[in-house]
Amino acid sequence: MSAPEPKRTVAIVGRPNIGKSALFNRIVGRRVSIVHEERGVTRDRVVCEAEWNEQYFDLIDTGGLGTMDSGSAHDIIVDSTNKQVAVAIEDAAAILFVVDITSGIVPMDEEVARLLHRANRPVFILANKADTSARDEQAAEFEKLGFPVFPVSALHNRGIDSVLQAAMAKLPAALPREKRTPLRVAVVGRPNSGKSSYINRLLNSERVIVSDIPGTTRDSIEIPFAIGNGPHARHYILIDTAGVNRHTRISGAVEHYSNLRAEESVESADVVILLMDATEGPKLQDKKLAAKIIEAQKGCILAVNKWDIAEEEEVTQTKYEPALRKEMQFLDFAPLLFLSAKSGYNIRKSVELIDYISDQVQLKLSTGVLNRILQDAVQKNPPPSVNGRPLKIYYATQAGVKPVRVKMFVNNTLRATSGYKRYLDHEIRKAFGLEGAPLDLKFVPRPRPDLEEKKKKRQA
Repeated sequence: MSAPEPKRTVAIVGRPNIGKSALFNRIVGRRVSIVHEERGVTRDRVVCEAEWNEQYFDLIDTGGLGTMDSGSAHDIIVDSTNKQVAVAIEDAAAILFVVDITSGIVPMDEEVARLLHRANRPVFILANKADTSARDEQAAEFEKLGFPVFPVSALHNRGIDSVLQAAMAKLPAALPREKRTPLRVAVVGRPNSGKSSYINRLLNSERVIVSDIPGTTRDSIEIPFAIGNGPHARHYILIDTAGVNRHTRISGAVEHYSNLRAEESVESADVVILLMDATEGPKLQDKKLAAKIIEAQKGCILAVNKWDIAEEEEVTQTKYEPALRKEMQFLDFAPLLFLSAKSGYNIRKSVELIDYISDQVQLKLSTGVLNRILQDAVQKNPPPSVNGRPLKIYYATQAGVKPVRVKMFVNNTLRATSGYKRYLDHEIRKAFGLEGAPLDLKFVPRPRPDLEEKKKKRQA
């Protein structure tokens, strides 16, 4: 299991709050990194595939070097962020060094420049906030840092094509693009439930900043990786989401955006891992996340992290599971996996489950088998009557995948009670499996061509 080999990769670096994430979003063409005036919003590396003039490359947005004040309670995050930047520089084939044209050279810019000179990589200075051509002359000052300078404006999309043209010339030749659609896996949970630790264990690298301080991950970080090589390799994108906090009056704007980003990550995923803390059990926010997963109709794994700690307290899976299932009834179709990001327990099994559920959400149901199952279900437990008239199910057919959608053609949709729908859901799952996969049952009126013909004749 390995991350993709470094290839056509461009890293964006610089001190905090000078527009790195705004430039990243501008180049990628969509909002991926959170942009906010608060210093240090981007703490991890955010990686996204970008395209310029039909040339594809990976773009890395890094946290600002020296994000927090020395001596504060968050020194661990400063150190981790700086390490992330160092790794991004090492991975990159070219580096975009962002500075603020309005403030001129500051000591932190000089420190970053010294670091980049040691990196032995092609570096391009982007003098950001050159919102009009009148400011372009101010960019010349930054030539003292020893790299070519380009006045740009992320806000107004000025000058970016020129620097990308220069950067593309320094990248290795592009290989023929493989036609593949990576499986998107979102890891969601409350703050400090171990999402980043799980991903780091899975990738066997310090890919995402991990600390005991709740809320360390603020962006949703997309991490591509592959298992195997060549045409048979399985490709994934892991999405490490910010922990979803309970909304309060004192919640900051960044936390609000982070929560929204976590919800968007669920929407964009093929499979969602809902990670919970074994030492605390499910909380209200876990249940709200479960509701969002169901609403988005995504494949799901219920994962209980920190199981090594629970076992030390002599808690058994046999006792834990019934209590958890009772609290998380909405996700009764999702498999339950106990794991430990710290020890590595069941990490490999989680990948097997991801692959399995990916197959389940795309399962093709045989129309003949589906209708035989429904016939047996109706004979065993006849449909209810509404106002003395029973529901009649004529036939069913699969209407789609991701999620698995089944249309049931009936005499009257108003006679289809929620209880009977749950019963049919259970019977279909019992026959086809669909573990971890949502099942969307729709009752629709049976087409009546004879009535339509009569209606047309009356209108003629």
